[in-house]
Amino acid sequence: MAKADASKLDWNNLGFEYMDLPYRYTAHWKDGAWQDGGLTENSTLPLSEAAVVLHYGQGAFEGMKAYRTPDNKIQLFRPDRNAARLKNSAERLLMPVFPEDKFVDAVKQVVKANADFVPPYGTGGTLYIRPLLIGSGATIGVHAAPEYIFTVFAMPVGSYFKGGMTPVNFTTSQYDRAAHKGTGQSKVGGNYAASLLPGDNAHKDGFADCVYLDPVNHQKIEEVGSANFFGITKDNVFVTPKSPSILPSITKYSLLWLAEHRLGLGTEEGDVYIDQLDRFKEAGACGTAAVISPIGGLEHNGKLHVFYGETEVGPVTKKLYDELTGIQFGTVEAPEGWIQVVD
Repeated sequence: MAKADASKLDWNNLGFEYMDLPYRYTAHWKDGAWQDGGLTENSTLPLSEAAVVLHYGQGAFEGMKAYRTPDNKIQLFRPDRNAARLKNSAERLLMPVFPEDKFVDAVKQVVKANADFVPPYGTGGTLYIRPLLIGSGATIGVHAAPEYIFTVFAMPVGSYFKGGMTPVNFTTSQYDRAAHKGTGQSKVGGNYAASLLPGDNAHKDGFADCVYLDPVNHQKIEEVGSANFFGITKDNVFVTPKSPSILPSITKYSLLWLAEHRLGLGTEEGDVYIDQLDRFKEAGACGTAAVISPIGGLEHNGKLHVFYGETEVGPVTKKLYDELTGIQFGTVEAPEGWIQVVD
């Protein structure tokens, strides 16, 4: 694949596709320690056919973005939280932790080296960043790899919503995304591989994606596709599910804080029963890619429950979206420590 050329990109019509940018960061772990990492132009990873990540899924990743502000600065949104989450994922899969300070530094190096690819402010585009940690060493037995690769690459992506933020419908799935004592709280590839079939089934039935219920009794909402669920109750409480198999979304916890401290809402992490959707006047899915996807309706057992509406975004959801994206793009004051500028 040819290297991307920033001068040839249509910033207003970017998709969400891989591009081979000029630079990425790579570091190797061997002989019990991380070696010095650095920027490289090589976009391929050398892997043995017996690499543990290929056979036993020993790999974890992150998703984050860099944003161009109106005064042409480039900033990151809470990169320390991504570093901490990758640490937790690594520990769950028995991988060596890449130091959190070096994680943030690696991300900044990649963003700065590829600064020409951070979309201009006003296009809605961002630089999507993918840190990746994998067991690269060769082993055929079921145990941890002897060597690891940490890498960070990036690509410009467009605004998730073409033509504005529009509600979409979801349906519950008969499949489970993850078990309560499994890897649901970790950002590992197996969770996403398991979601491909139910997600495809939902798309074929005309839905944006599927909603996963708790793996014990299938009574409580857990995740919406690869995003977290939230609902706004009729008495203005921001509610999001709490479960040992839900990925701790940085977007979700940011929205929880903003709901309470900026919008004056009540907040609650707890059980969200699928048969009690009437308590919510608005609902949405939240994550890095879209920030918020408003949920128009949710189908369960053949019945579609509509929240605020199938064509119009609820006012509280819109305020949350505007507040968070304003912080990310530098037009709204950020809480202390949420923003790091790439110099």
